Amino acid sequence: METFHRTHDVVNQVPPLVGHDTAADPALLDGLEREGAGWAVDEIHELGRLAGTAEAQGWGRLAERVPPRLHTHDRSGHRVDEVEYVPAYHQLMATAVEHGLHAAPWADDRAGAHVARAAKFMVWSVDAGHGCPISMTYAVVPALRANPELSAQFEPLLTNRAYDPVLADPATKRGLIAGMSMTEKQGGSDVRANTTTATRQADGTYLLRGHKWFTSAPMSDLFLTLAQTPAGVTCFLVPRVLPGGERNAMRFMRLKEKLGNKSNASSEIEYDAAVGWLVGEEGRGVRTIVEMVNMTRLDCVIGSSAGMRTALTMAAHHARHRSAFGKPLIEQPLMRNVLADLAVESEAATTAMMRLAGANDRAIRGDEGEAALRRIALAVTKYYVCKRAPMMAGEALECLGGNGYIEDFDLARIYREMPLLSVWEGSGNVAALDALRAIAKEPHTLDAFFAEAELAGGANAAYDAAVDRLKKEFTSFDDIEHRARRIVEQMALVFQGSQLVRHAPAAVADAFCATRLGRDWGGAFGTLPAGLDLGPILARTETGFPG
Repeated sequence: METFHRTHDVVNQVPPLVGHDTAADPALLDGLEREGAGWAVDEIHELGRLAGTAEAQGWGRLAERVPPRLHTHDRSGHRVDEVEYVPAYHQLMATAVEHGLHAAPWADDRAGAHVARAAKFMVWSVDAGHGCPISMTYAVVPALRANPELSAQFEPLLTNRAYDPVLADPATKRGLIAGMSMTEKQGGSDVRANTTTATRQADGTYLLRGHKWFTSAPMSDLFLTLAQTPAGVTCFLVPRVLPGGERNAMRFMRLKEKLGNKSNASSEIEYDAAVGWLVGEEGRGVRTIVEMVNMTRLDCVIGSSAGMRTALTMAAHHARHRSAFGKPLIEQPLMRNVLADLAVESEAATTAMMRLAGANDRAIRGDEGEAALRRIALAVTKYYVCKRAPMMAGEALECLGGNGYIEDFDLARIYREMPLLSVWEGSGNVAALDALRAIAKEPHTLDAFFAEAELAGGANAAYDAAVDRLKKEFTSFDDIEHRARRIVEQMALVFQGSQLVRHAPAAVADAFCATRLGRDWGGAFGTLPAGLDLGPILARTETGFPG
């Protein structure tokens, strides 16, 4: 009988990060109170503790590792166009809907309802893929209100906290999930180049024919889509199942093979005389979906902030439990520099995001000044934060060394997710040019931006100098499109700085202003200058850890 001998003892390995509260983030919780949603703190902690369990994390891993599967036909050869998900995906969706991460805030009259939803969306960060249909369901409501009859019929079901994945007539279900079907092969973000057509019928419905290049969550109940009428690009609501139970003529051609976000079924579809209902006026489809875009862009910022915080938490957890050269990594000066730099980046993103969530809540309630600030600050923040997230995830991954590159340690999954949010709802150039377009068409948005910036004036010399430099960018509009990224990056940094100077601990604000605004910084994370107080910065990464 062969005897096996133990070759070594397993030591100096990091325990799994479980049993923590993902809501125990000081920047998030401070922003929650500041932006008027402190009343939701208990529910947010409840959701954060659930996100920290091994069970919920297992749902996220399984949904990613066993991606959706397309069935175009049944075993008898009938066309079915169905997507099959593993049960873990439905667990994720049910949890998100039950906690109101979808459209629930639109049925909540409390001030701060949309801020609370933003915080929940951030802490429920165990899987990014299912966040896509949750986000689209949230965003569809303001666009749908352009057709009061459709809104009255479907909004109560879209806002209801019941997840009902059965494919059925929407009117017969307990709750609905909505998707969007906008872009086409030849146009991408240029939706005015769409070729899908919509033909009006005698009963007032329209028949849609054409293709869509990206339609995520194709098993949703309702889809906002754009199609051409004689008046131009027009918005429609297309049901997956028609009244009475017959399936609408939506053909799923294939599911996309993506870099990440694998739990979310992104598909190519074709409309073959699919029935659609008019939303808004003919020829004004782009205008109809503008408010929807504001909502999904905010979710891009929230999702990026969530990924950044999760990556930071994993890196800090590793550094506290792993030793090298005689002491824990967290005590090594260079690792402290790296982690503190990552922490500053994460806090800047989260603090700016919460300010935008507050502006969004107040804009929805009719505050025109906050709507103007949201219009410009959201565009620049979406551009910058979503570009920083992949860089930060990569650096956090490196903190784990070779283990960070292994799928078992989750950071590889986060790293693959991060580029998507920069692409979704307008890639970098689209977002940057949209910010300039807002300034040109609505100059009061720039006034609102600098009014917000001035609230932090006089407290930090590097910040004040950065505001002055930014103002000079607008003294000339020559070749402004060439300078678009430069300008928008500076605006995003000033906006982040304004929030940190006013609301963050001095150690965080000073580090941000000295580096991002004062330019005493290198090209990589971990290049903070000497003389900064890193202890309080690193302490803000410790909250919520088990034990």
